[in-house]
Amino acid sequence: MVMQTIYCVEDDESIRELVLYALKGSGFAAEGFSAAPSFFAALQTKKPDCVLLDIMLPGTDGLQILKELRENPHTGQIPVIMLTAKTSEYDKVKGLDMGADDYIAKPFGVMELISRVKALLRRSQGQNAEHVLSYGDLTLDPDRRLVIAQNEKISLTYKEFELLYCLLQNQGIVLSRDKIMEKVWGFDFEGESRTVDMHIKSLRQKLGTMGKAIQTVRGVGYKIGG
Repeated sequence: MVMQTIYCVEDDESIRELVLYALKGSGFAAEGFSAAPSFFAALQTKKPDCVLLDIMLPGTDGLQILKELRENPHTGQIPVIMLTAKTSEYDKVKGLDMGADDYIAKPFGVMELISRVKALLRRSQGQNAEHVLSYGDLTLDPDRRLVIAQNEKISLTYKEFELLYCLLQNQGIVLSRDKIMEKVWGFDFEGESRTVDMHIKSLRQKLGTMGKAIQTVRGVGYKIGG
């Protein structure tokens, strides 16, 4: 079995060393970085299976690093967990909307961290096994991160893409907001209803006429088809 590699970008040496020790003790290969330059240099030689990323970093902060990861087709699919002392709902939503897959606020328990890493890796491996999905004149290719609606390429944010992916994977099935939050963001946090509704609205607008394929089921949630 190939050992999975985790990169931890954290400027606090004591936290970074603790995280690396816990990861290695759980059977992962782990490398730590104190800032963006060394992290991006390491990406040139090896792409990790998951990244643990602090927001408050010297120079380029974690959100900018996340943005660059998601915009690069070679790193756009790498699962990312944000590690940060920021705990406000705004900071959570901002990180998640920019493409973070999970969010753990400091101080955190090492066992919780390992559990979240393993859960995220299971989810990401399941997603990568999927093939092209379609509904009517709407097509989504997860490998190429490509969405075509009525023969036009549609530009979506990372989470808009994942939301559409989730709906197309469950055609004909009504998904509650809680279920969507679980499937797309991987966990629940306060304010999930507003976040899901906001992304549905934005997704419909970007899909144009095909946005009507996303149906609202009053009092329950959303679905495509059926």
